[in-house]
Amino acid sequence: MWEKCRDMQDELVKMRRELHRIPELGGNLPKTRAYVEEKLREYGIPFKENESDSGLTAEIKGGSVGKTIALRADMDALPVKEANEVDYVSEHEGCMHACGHDAHMTMLLGAAKILNENREKLRGNVRLIFQTAEEESRGAERSIKEGCMEGVDAVFGTHIGTILSKDIPSGTVVAAPGCCMASFDKFVIKVKGTGCHGSTPEKGVDPINIAAHIIINLQEILAREIPAVKPTVLTICHVQAGFAYNVIPSEVLLEGTIRAVEEGVRQELAKRIGEIAESTARTFRGSVEYDMIWGAPPVVNDEKMAAFAAECAKEVAGEDKVMDTIAAPTMIGEDFAYYLLEKPGAFMFLSSSDHEKHTDVAHHSDNFNIDEDVLWEGSAVFVNIAEKFLA
Repeated sequence: MWEKCRDMQDELVKMRRELHRIPELGGNLPKTRAYVEEKLREYGIPFKENESDSGLTAEIKGGSVGKTIALRADMDALPVKEANEVDYVSEHEGCMHACGHDAHMTMLLGAAKILNENREKLRGNVRLIFQTAEEESRGAERSIKEGCMEGVDAVFGTHIGTILSKDIPSGTVVAAPGCCMASFDKFVIKVKGTGCHGSTPEKGVDPINIAAHIIINLQEILAREIPAVKPTVLTICHVQAGFAYNVIPSEVLLEGTIRAVEEGVRQELAKRIGEIAESTARTFRGSVEYDMIWGAPPVVNDEKMAAFAAECAKEVAGEDKVMDTIAAPTMIGEDFAYYLLEKPGAFMFLSSSDHEKHTDVAHHSDNFNIDEDVLWEGSAVFVNIAEKFLA
């Protein structure tokens, strides 16, 4: 059945470019949802809209009773001004599909068309999940609350691009067991002091000085508290303070992210950031407000499902174009993790890295693009997984 996806390549490229022109942010994606719904109606696939956001769930009923497999695509874009010089450049100023979600929707729609045309051959059902707000790590949880995983036996997803490495040749599928992506969470620390003139710092409490010590002290968590064999990241990316060269402000804002591949380490990081920030501030007569904004847990593939996905991918891409192990998880995160907490499944990667085509650029870059030649392959892997799982 998957071989029929080859004939869809031109249609998939057209679809991806149309979606690329209309990127939208977060959970409110009216144009994107309308486009997906139009395609589902064209294919004759019934769907149900989420009440809480622009997500939707569709279902292909097989010719006989059996299991239900879920296939997922994310829909949201990024607040990035596109720098690509292409005739399908984003029409929404300051917004861009800089992470490949336009391709994810395209590949799932392509698979949906083929599976629905051959639904009488399927023993069971195929659930199609189109979720919002992956970049905010909120869409998966909302779709799950809306019931998208009810009655599902296994779940699969794919991410296109260069996430694991730009050196993996385009068209290569990666399906590895165990943890393949880290957790990702955001922390916010508001350091509070007492503002005063820069010439008389003794009359106030300098939050900039406190913030500097907090930044340095937090690095000790990685250096002295987390075992070196446990991949962990703690990065402060946003520091905001002051408004004049000779005025000590009353507040400093610090924002950063933590990444871990083990839930225990993730929780320990969150606890220690708060403890260190608060004690450091007290040392220098200040205080802090600390908030951990939880994102998503680590993405942990089921061992059997990852092996199954790899075997299905080998039929499509060939033995030499499938990797069933990785040296280490990527510290990038994905809220697909929430689906894997509900049911066994696997999250795969489809490389689209080609230096000559300039598609080996990092995700979230303003000139990120994909090798469109692999779109049919992404659809084909979905189709083969669904067909074989239900068989």
